[in-house]
Amino acid sequence: MKKSLLVVIMLFVSIGTFAQKLSPDQIVGIWQCDDFKIEIFKSGTTYSGKLLWAKDMFEADGKTSKKDSNNPNEKLRTRSRQGIVHITELVYKDGEYRDGKLYSVQDGNTYSLKGVLKNADNLETRGYKGVPMIGKTFIWKRVQN
Repeated sequence: MKKSLLVVIMLFVSIGTFAQKLSPDQIVGIWQCDDFKIEIFKSGTTYSGKLLWAKDMFEADGKTSKKDSNNPNEKLRTRSRQGIVHITELVYKDGEYRDGKLYSVQDGNTYSLKGVLKNADNLETRGYKGVPMIGKTFIWKRVQN
């Protein structure tokens, strides 16, 4: 019995040791959650994200993109929300992404952003002001690489 238990434990340790770790660049691609679709790309040594689609992105006609009307910079308030690079400075360190900035077109505020790849097709991010405990988590599914 002890030998069987030892073999099972060794098997689990071996699997954990040889498990493939995800590359930091694995975050690059197109991701979607219930309310948003984004494209994450590498920008030098950091990662950035472009807003491709949002539940509230279009005017009542369903075709005209809403403007970035809440932007604190008056000169940017007439730009289209679609295509805005709203995630910047996301750094990969110790298995997670951190120190990112998330600009929200909904309220014009900039939040801190962190995230972790749960596996190659599942990403969890958290946007927050001040401390991560006071924030919002988004669960993303990969749409394409």
